[in-house]
Amino acid sequence: MQLELSTPALLFSTTSLLMLAYTNRFLAIARLIRELHDDYMKTKDENDILQLQSLRKRLALIRNMQLFGVLSLLLSVICMFLLFAEYTLIAKFVFSLSLILMSVSLVLSALEITQSITAINVELKNIEDRVNGKYFN
Repeated sequence: MQLELSTPALLFSTTSLLMLAYTNRFLAIARLIRELHDDYMKTKDENDILQLQSLRKRLALIRNMQLFGVLSLLLSVICMFLLFAEYTLIAKFVFSLSLILMSVSLVLSALEITQSITAINVELKNIEDRVNGKYFN
């Protein structure tokens, strides 16, 4: 396979969009944590603690998603430099690592989505408990 200078450049737009999505997730979670903190200080509801624990896990996943995404982009830049300097064999290895890191970032993104569903299920259970009279007896 021939690796051209434009090939690693393809990851630039992908990585930029992913980083924007990851940042938006982070900002949404930060807002939720602040809201849950305020709510917990008022109500001392155990469900808020469960939500905060889930959000802590999601924050760690997002941090790692961003880290692997940035490293992937960095390796793409290094790969382009290596191709420019005509170190093709090393460039192929570096580009392969870049693709692996981007894949790890995407897998972590899928795990974060799974964790967010867990958090939503906690909220749904809380609503169902209220509707079924658990909190009204």
